[in-house]
Amino acid sequence: MRRFVEQADRGQWTLLPECLDDFIDESNPVRVIDVFVDALDLAEMGFEGAEPAATGRPSYHPSVLLKLYIYGYLNRVQSSRRLEREAGRNVEVMWLLGRLAPDHKTIADFRKDSGLALRKVCARFVELCREMGLLATASVAIDGSKFKAVNNRDKNFTRAKVERRRAQLEESVARYLSQLDTADRHEPTEALAAKVTRLNEKLTKLKDEMGKLATYEKQMLASPDQQISLTDPDSRSMATSGRGSGVVGYNVQVAVDTEHHLIVTHEVTNSGSDRAQLANMARQAKAVLKTETLEAVADRGYFSSSEILACHEADITVTLPKPMTSSAKSEGRFGKQDFVYLPEKDAYRCPAGEQLPYRFTGEEDGKRVRRYWTTACQNCLLKSQCTTGPERRIPRWEHEHLLDAVQQRLDANPMAMRQ
Repeated sequence: MRRFVEQADRGQWTLLPECLDDFIDESNPVRVIDVFVDALDLAEMGFEGAEPAATGRPSYHPSVLLKLYIYGYLNRVQSSRRLEREAGRNVEVMWLLGRLAPDHKTIADFRKDSGLALRKVCARFVELCREMGLLATASVAIDGSKFKAVNNRDKNFTRAKVERRRAQLEESVARYLSQLDTADRHEPTEALAAKVTRLNEKLTKLKDEMGKLATYEKQMLASPDQQISLTDPDSRSMATSGRGSGVVGYNVQVAVDTEHHLIVTHEVTNSGSDRAQLANMARQAKAVLKTETLEAVADRGYFSSSEILACHEADITVTLPKPMTSSAKSEGRFGKQDFVYLPEKDAYRCPAGEQLPYRFTGEEDGKRVRRYWTTACQNCLLKSQCTTGPERRIPRWEHEHLLDAVQQRLDANPMAMRQ
């Protein structure tokens, strides 16, 4: 009695389908890629080589390389060398490319030289999704991801990195000079002479590195963001979610349709923070979707009062949580969220029940801010839980009703952040 699935004999002759098309099911995604690419006007989109050259060695038509590129994107095959291998062993790719097998350099050059054209292909795909009714809901989710550049960390310089590197070099120089002083106090020998020569060579090398570091520092200070990358000049050092970790790379912003999870628009930035990206990405998504209004959700990393105001002015309704950064709350005292604004009286009600009336308007970081406080704090039993000063003063931005509306939407639909 057989207890395992039996293997086939490798030497057994079999009658396989003679047609490669028989291996590809009618619902296979590669058929969609094939039809989609064949319907594009690649010359109009800016792909080089769409028209064959009169002389020279025949080249691959850009449609072949585009199909391979899209297949790799959908199947998370990013490496040009891996795509080259798939073209020679993967039946789906063989069918898609008509058994053509471009080499990895051809694939890499196509990706490098066709950036603008590939963006137009993405735009055409979004247009197709709209025509098919897949983007009928004017709602997007915005998020960012950090992508590592080819620039090594040691080839990226900030003010702090330059200072740390200089301190390391100065410590090494001092150590070698100390060893030379020690050597001077000993009787000269052949071994000692060789050691002194090595130490002098190391000192010369360190002085050269100090000179290079001074040059890098000058370039770094002249940069607008006081940061330079030597290998990939556009890449920047960015913090990641892990404590003490970071990456030299890019921040890729993406707006995704909330119903079908289709990418509506994207943008590559070298800003490590998401805080200034909300309005820009939301406006781009609104333009792509061709809608009068738009709903956008994002995480707390995008919370910025000026960005929320910009979205409001563009008829974009945003929903995102506010980060809890109150120093009073972290120290065990009442935070601003414990004070209730009374719009009919233009005053705040504190946890003790007292009202804090409006006092004056000032400017802070370019924003008009209204100030509220009461003189009843001195005799309040909750004063120690509220403030360490004479009274608790509450600031209110002139457009803070927009921030209140954002919080109300989040409270009314807490599941919006989990979609």
